[in-house]
Amino acid sequence: MLKFTKMHGLGNNYVYMDYTKVDVPKDISNLAQFVSNRHFGIGSDGLILICKSKTSDFKMRMFNADGSEAQMCGNGIRCVGKFVYDKGLTSKTEITVETLAGVKKLKLQVEEGKVQTVEVDMGEPILEPERIPVISDEYPVKNLKLQAEGKKFTFTCVSVGNPHAITIVDNLRDFDVEKYGKKLEVDTHFPEKANIEFVQIVDKNTIKMRVWERGSGETYACGTGASAVAVACNLNGLTKDNVTVKLLGGDLQIKWNKENNHIYMIGPAVTVFEGELEEEG
Repeated sequence: MLKFTKMHGLGNNYVYMDYTKVDVPKDISNLAQFVSNRHFGIGSDGLILICKSKTSDFKMRMFNADGSEAQMCGNGIRCVGKFVYDKGLTSKTEITVETLAGVKKLKLQVEEGKVQTVEVDMGEPILEPERIPVISDEYPVKNLKLQAEGKKFTFTCVSVGNPHAITIVDNLRDFDVEKYGKKLEVDTHFPEKANIEFVQIVDKNTIKMRVWERGSGETYACGTGASAVAVACNLNGLTKDNVTVKLLGGDLQIKWNKENNHIYMIGPAVTVFEGELEEEG
């Protein structure tokens, strides 16, 4: 039997499994697709494994709903912090987590023995086009013109360990995220595809955002996306360094500390339920 925990950060939900004491199976991509299926599996935006690490307290491996492995997930890593503390894998309230996007530092806020919110040091934003990656001669990339389904968009591109393309829209509530997101995700300007963020500016301290995540479709929240959006809006003079990013699943607090050039994200982590799967799927 495979034990699992269903968790979410602002509705961005994943299935979590503890692989700190056993090796990850070779067919993990197939397992990710199975558990993510909302009709025949558990139902989630993907699968996240907590593994042992040689460089950090833990290692996080993240798989999208289509089975592809991703570098990082801001909402997902907050739940990793809650998972390892609540299950007694650590007693520390400040931990490091190895990811494909580098080592991330987490501060856990504990109430009555359980983690409620987590602050994540997301590191420095990546603005060089070849590192995002995006095909552009501009640095930073703030004026990428693309078309999808006959509509023109202007994007600012930022990586927070994974590629994000951010565009401003007038009416976010009625915007057809799926129609445009699935086309823009695979635009030829993005060699590794891209997460597409559609943003409405409320004021200098508040942003509304919807996200089309590569490999998963529209999700209720995206922590790396919120971080990238905060940087993109600041680069364009639309917002201050500290902002509230309002997503379908709730709010994230994002701070871009210009002194050390690091982005800090604060948000909740919630356990939904636990269960077991028969290993033959």
